[in-house]
Amino acid sequence: MQNTGSTIAEKFGKNRAVFSVEFFPPKTEEGARQILRTANRLREIGPDFVSITYGAGGSSRERTIEYGELLAEIFGFEVMPHLACFGHSKSETASILERFAAAGFRNVMALRGDRPKDGSASARPDGFAHADELVGFVRERFPNFGIGCAGYPEKHPEAPGMREDIANLKRKVDAGADFVTTQLFFDNSHYFRFVEMCREAGIDKPIVAGLLPALSLKQLANFKAMCSTDIPRALVERLEAAGETPGAQAAAGLDWAEAQIDELLAAKVPGIHLYILNRAESALKLSKKFGGRSPL
Repeated sequence: MQNTGSTIAEKFGKNRAVFSVEFFPPKTEEGARQILRTANRLREIGPDFVSITYGAGGSSRERTIEYGELLAEIFGFEVMPHLACFGHSKSETASILERFAAAGFRNVMALRGDRPKDGSASARPDGFAHADELVGFVRERFPNFGIGCAGYPEKHPEAPGMREDIANLKRKVDAGADFVTTQLFFDNSHYFRFVEMCREAGIDKPIVAGLLPALSLKQLANFKAMCSTDIPRALVERLEAAGETPGAQAAAGLDWAEAQIDELLAAKVPGIHLYILNRAESALKLSKKFGGRSPL
């Protein structure tokens, strides 16, 4: 396949927020059916692009490419695969990027990546220690690629403080990243303060707000354990007030996410990225806030 897509950087600055969603590559046959069903439904809303994640240590490398190709070829999405450099040598990374290019991808989300919990991959002395090194490598070897990187409104868990974390982010931007997508957050004040600190540090690239609707109290607890995000007490109270009915809790969580989106759009954020966990319902409901999208 020829590399015919557009870079995501070209989508910003057009007087509306860029809207995108994230998929993860399935591990089971039912998961495979789920991602395809969801992708088919999301054609209704025509997101500006979709991303697809990359397992720790490259554990999902083949599935990331396979399902990224399906999302592009069958459903017509502009696809940005993730690439996590932890556990890969520079030559392996170059090979993966060449496969991305051959598959028609023109964008990549450049990440260091998490260490696999099972110890199946370790840092490579001939690889990259940090994401800024990966960003610089992509920019040098694949200059026509659009490059995204990650930002943490509430600080990366390994960073000693916010200012040190933002200094790390600036190194990624200086190395060639075109835009930043944030980790999920439930309190918009964290995002606004993060953007302010980034601008003070000289980071002038678009900072896309990453949101994941909380659809149950159990899910909220999982988010807290996974990424140490701040859970507003008011959000917990709303889900508790919804009772034990899953549908009622989900509705309360979506109402909260809608209010977040309203405030973010009013502040003219450059983009909103939804972490949808391969489910269509929340994306379909929340996409109504954006308007003006044409089906693909």
